[in-house]
Amino acid sequence: MKIHYFSGEDWEEAYVRGKMPNDEIVFHKGSVEANPDVTDDAADVLCIFIDSKIGSAELGRFPNVKLIATRSTGFDHIDLAATKAKGVTVASVPFYGENTVAEFAFGLILALSRRIIEANDSVRKSGTFKQEGLRGFDLAGKTLGIVGGGHIGQHAIRMGNGFDMRVVCFDVHQDAALAASLNFTYVSLDELYAQSDVISIHVPYNPHTHHLINRDAFAKMKKGAYLVNTARGAVVETEALVEALKNGTLAGAGLDVLEEEGDINDESQLLCAPHPNEEAIKTALANNYLIDHPRVIVTPHVAFDTLEAVTRIIDTTIANIAAFEKGAAENTVG
Repeated sequence: MKIHYFSGEDWEEAYVRGKMPNDEIVFHKGSVEANPDVTDDAADVLCIFIDSKIGSAELGRFPNVKLIATRSTGFDHIDLAATKAKGVTVASVPFYGENTVAEFAFGLILALSRRIIEANDSVRKSGTFKQEGLRGFDLAGKTLGIVGGGHIGQHAIRMGNGFDMRVVCFDVHQDAALAASLNFTYVSLDELYAQSDVISIHVPYNPHTHHLINRDAFAKMKKGAYLVNTARGAVVETEALVEALKNGTLAGAGLDVLEEEGDINDESQLLCAPHPNEEAIKTALANNYLIDHPRVIVTPHVAFDTLEAVTRIIDTTIANIAAFEKGAAENTVG
């Protein structure tokens, strides 16, 4: 098959070619959008990452494509209605970094609870070992609220237990045996908000979870709670998050994802567009508030990014393509 592979790192080309010696693979720096001149009537597969938005226009550039293989768990960057209309199969990587993302979420929790970023900055800037303003708090005895008890959430639950935290979880599907074995309690979202000292989000992004954490949700949270998001930016309503920080509902946040991530450094483009998107402008400006906030840690969507996890992603994607080629598609969505 002929495969167009977008947004790969340099080392991936040799690795993928070694695993797929019989396929014709064309590698491209950057996303599908970053390569607007690339078209191919003979392409069978588009292998993409989350930075490539796939809709009718993109499919039109590859009119005979049969498979979109995304190297991600999430697939909200793909217009499934458009792919279905054209008979294009979509395959994702449902499991690759359950422990990886959960470990990063707990890294953010620890950095917030013990003021690790501020402590490091203090030493670097002052050259002294001043301890003023760096007092943290214990995780032991605190309540950890897990929003989304899937594979990643379950790893986070185990880690919470390891720190002797009380763990509560909201999930649309409840498993009493799992709760007993992992030592956590299922609660409603409102109960989770009211009880949790730290809330960690591990749900997929879809129409049901868009702005799941909104003004109403923040109003129900325990005052002084901390929020960690390693899922998708749009699960949290950005303006409501800013308000919660300003009014003291939240004491801090650890954010590996933001809404409108691509627009953080480009407000000028938003403001000068012929028909500016008011909501996108507000979100971009709010993002900058979050980045500058002293009790907010913002990282550039790297919770998934370990060598082991990325290798698992690529191996699963290769397996997805191989299975499709044999007529037995795996890990399909939509």
